[in-house]
Parts: sequence; structure tokens; C-alpha cells
Amino acid sequence: MIHIKSAQEIEKMREACKIVKETLEFVGERIKAGMTTKEVDELVYRYITSCGAIPSELGYEGYPASSCVSINDVVVHGIPSDNIIIKDGDIVSVDITAEKNGYNGDAARTFLIGNVSEEKRKLVKVTEECFFKALEGLRDGTPLYDIGYAVQTHAEAHGYGVVRALTGHGIGKDMHEDPAVPNYGKKGTGIRLKAGMTICIEPMINMGTYKVWQDRSDGWTIRTNDGQPSAHYENTVLITTEGTEILTL
Repeated sequence: MIHIKSAQEIEKMREACKIVKETLEFVGERIKAGMTTKEVDELVYRYITSCGAIPSELGYEGYPASSCVSINDVVVHGIPSDNIIIKDGDIVSVDITAEKNGYNGDAARTFLIGNVSEEKRKLVKVTEECFFKALEGLRDGTPLYDIGYAVQTHAEAHGYGVVRALTGHGIGKDMHEDPAVPNYGKKGTGIRLKAGMTICIEPMINMGTYKVWQDRSDGWTIRTNDGQPSAHYENTVLITTEGTEILTL
């Protein structure tokens, strides 16, 4: 069921989304080679809780950390660990959700660590571009799959694979709400977006194949099938009568 947010609910979401934005900025200023992914997660936990908010991912369906920290070929859901050390040349995606006053905000960024190759830099740049391509013309009444069409068209024009096994989603009182928001699709199809909807648009773009696999050893980590790098860029977006408002920027 899709929930259209009231003005009061949107204000509460703005507060949670502001915390998510600031947390990612806090992490971005400090993440570096030599850190463990657990240390990154500790930064996330410290900042979110200092704002009087809750890291929504902690304990979600048994997830053991406050963030997902995914390096290189890990697409999403990388579990922070004392044993995983960030290295020079890595790309590291950090995905966080914070709850404040009963409402959630969600966003992800892929950070460049030190001397990153031009190929990886381009992947990260194009992934971010895919998000903004998806916003073009987006407003009340737009068919849902126009989002995925825009992401897919831009990514595939650069020879990249668009992950199909995972999607964006609605968000509000729950971290994951209807509708699912795929990064691929046929233009002009799907439900019509409505003003007051809040959704997470999150391109997950692979340098190689779109196919992924789940690491059974932890039940969470999603990797590219071919071991090529993947990038992730996400924001919480409010649909309005005039267009969109990005709540986590």
C-alpha cells in the first residue's frame, strides 16, 4: 500500500533526511585508506545518535550494523567488520538510514579513496548522473517506470550493467515501503506517481554484468557476478505537483 504523506509527515521526514545528509558528509570528511569498515560504521552510529535519531539499519531483519559499507565489487549490504580494511584505490559505498520522530530518511554515496583509477571514477560519476537523469521531468502523474528507463538508458549508454535484483523503494514510517522503484523499465508504464509520495531512487550500476550474487556465508553481502566494481548513489525524494524535492541533499 502506498502512503501519501501529509505536510506534517513531510516535515518530520525532512528532519530525518537532514540527519542522513549530515552523517554522510561527516563520514565523507573522515573515511580514508587504512580504516576498517567497522570504524566507518562507528562514525555513522556516533553521528546519528548524537542527533537524537536512531540508525534504522541496526537490527533490521537481524542486520548487525548501523550502515552498509560496500567496497569495489560489493554492490550493497556489505557488513562492517574489523577484518575489512579500506585500501588506496578502493571505491566505498556507504548506505545509511536514520529515524527521527517515527520517520525515516535514506541515502547512499560512493566515496573515492586515494588514487582511484579513471575507470572507477567514471563509474561513480555516471552512477550519480543516473540519479539526476531519473529526476528529469519527474512530478505528480509521471509513470513510475520512467525512473528506471532514465537510469537504464544513461548507464547502458556507457556500457554499464544495471542491477535488476535490487530496487529503490518507498519510505516513511518504515524504511522500506511500497512502491518498489526499479532502475530499469519501459517508459510510460507503471503506476502514476502522486504528490506527497516519498521514494528512494538509488541507481546501483556495475562496470560489467548486471548480474549479482549473495554471499551465503553472511546472508547479506551482494557482489557482482564477474568481480567488477559497482557504484551506488541514493537519495530520498519527495514528489510534488511541480516536480521533486531531494530531501537528503
